[in-house]
Amino acid sequence: MRLWFALPRTAWLSAGLLSAALALAALLVRALMGAGGDNIATLMLLQAAAVLALAVFSGNSGITSFGHSAFMGLGAYAAALMTMPAAVQKTALPNLPAWLQGHELGLLAALAVAALVGIGVGMASGAVVARLSTGSAAIGTLAFLIILHVCLVGARDITRGSQTFYGVPRLTGFGVALATVVLFTFIARLFREGRVGLALRASRENEVAAAALGVNVGRMRLFSWALSITLACVAGALYGHYLGAFSPKDFYFDLIFLLIAMLIVGGRYSVTGALTGVVMLTAVVQILRQAEAGIDIGFVQVPPIFGLPQLGLGLALLMTIWARPIGMVGLSELSPATFAAKLADPPPAATPAPRAEAAARSLAVRDVTVRFGGLAALENVSFTVPTGQVTGLIGPNGAGKTTLVNVICGQQRPTSGAVLLGDIRLSDLPPHRVARVGLARTFQNIRLFDRLTALENVTVAAQAAGHGRAVAEELAMAELQRVGLAGRWNELAEAFAYGDRRRLEIARALALDPEFLLLDEPAAGMNPAETDRLIAMLEELRRERPIGILVIEHDMRLIMRLSDRMVVLNKGQKIAEGTPEDIRNDPAVIEAYIGTKRPTLNQRGEMQ
Repeated sequence: MRLWFALPRTAWLSAGLLSAALALAALLVRALMGAGGDNIATLMLLQAAAVLALAVFSGNSGITSFGHSAFMGLGAYAAALMTMPAAVQKTALPNLPAWLQGHELGLLAALAVAALVGIGVGMASGAVVARLSTGSAAIGTLAFLIILHVCLVGARDITRGSQTFYGVPRLTGFGVALATVVLFTFIARLFREGRVGLALRASRENEVAAAALGVNVGRMRLFSWALSITLACVAGALYGHYLGAFSPKDFYFDLIFLLIAMLIVGGRYSVTGALTGVVMLTAVVQILRQAEAGIDIGFVQVPPIFGLPQLGLGLALLMTIWARPIGMVGLSELSPATFAAKLADPPPAATPAPRAEAAARSLAVRDVTVRFGGLAALENVSFTVPTGQVTGLIGPNGAGKTTLVNVICGQQRPTSGAVLLGDIRLSDLPPHRVARVGLARTFQNIRLFDRLTALENVTVAAQAAGHGRAVAEELAMAELQRVGLAGRWNELAEAFAYGDRRRLEIARALALDPEFLLLDEPAAGMNPAETDRLIAMLEELRRERPIGILVIEHDMRLIMRLSDRMVVLNKGQKIAEGTPEDIRNDPAVIEAYIGTKRPTLNQRGEMQ
């Protein structure tokens, strides 16, 4: 909890504004909808709580969960068994196990039980979800929906099976629902801005890049899923105590379809969007329910149309996906910065602290071989990248350079051989562990977190390096200044031009404060002026930090000027290693590049 208080004050103020806006909307519904206004407003608030529970996981991870309504049902039954009067319980559930009989707890105690159930089932089911890819995880949540529904129907002695479970005290009123949704709004909004939420949003945008920055994607998903399911169970408990009587079908496809529609229509990537979707579709459903019985407006009479609310929800969902896939609100959050620009000032830039003195370690590639079936992408490649120097890695297209970098960074397992950082065997570690022991990289095909700001992109890496949010943002601003992007700190990465995207990716890698930096074609797509600025920046970096740099590059002017040593690959094999002068005059290198032996390369790295 102490870490949440360290979050930016704008996140707290944003949660307060959202809570106030939703409370105002609920009060207006209550006042304007006549005799049924209280019930409609209470139901809207309960649906908002359920959607927020769903948004904690689906909005931040990008994985649509179809199972949350079933977990709500689990919470509803668990809490109802705790509050049901003993006399009613004996009549409705004559075969109820003794350990579940006669508790008659209050609502808060029952909610605590539902939360404990949520934590247990959330951790157990989350262990499965965390190991699945994005698409497979979504299908897995659909399996949870079906499995839990079958279990609720099958446990007749506890749930009455498919029959109505009655006798539940109606303890959820407007005030309880409002207090719950305010609490859930703060949890969802602060979680989104916290360390786990930011890392999870980064993995949503690009899982490979997030892992390369030290983000344990599986662990982030597990934590988010467990929290989300806990909130869903509490929301389900409150929903059950609002209904008073329910059955498993009340927590099946119809409910999850409504919740997903609300989340997507409003905008699943923001808490503001989730709440907006609830309010909008609540209004749509109420209007269509009135129209379902038929409309007579004098000159036109519309006959009754069964299922009109569901039809309207489906059309709203389809239109949103077609016209605005990120929802009506998009990526925006209601915050004080919406009304006062001064609250959107950038954080100050901090001077990165020098790395603590330690014994210099070298990055060693030892007899690395990678085979794909019968094809050898790399064969017995060995060389060393020393600290404090720039090592150039060159070779024709298809030589195996990017494959080698993937092996070094843990994203590709070698068939044989090893990569060592000092005495640490990197080839046995997953990518996020490799990043945390001192390696950072950029990618041949740029992998940014497009729907995060430039500051958030770099902050993800700084937090993965072990810094708190405030310090991480200051260090991120320092790296953005280094690459000349500090003035665009609050812009989404997807808006950046190609050369700026390259620089942002380098800033993000540097925020890890690595011992070794691996740059995969950093000058690709840059004009000569941008390339010169890149060279100057890397030379300044080498003077400032005792960092080892491995550069893959086709721009011979850059690589010859920048490198202290060079390694040349061709057809998966190392064919040369030495100083730029040695490589410039090596016949095997010249032959590999132009197919015939020529005497030399000139000082600019051009063939003579």
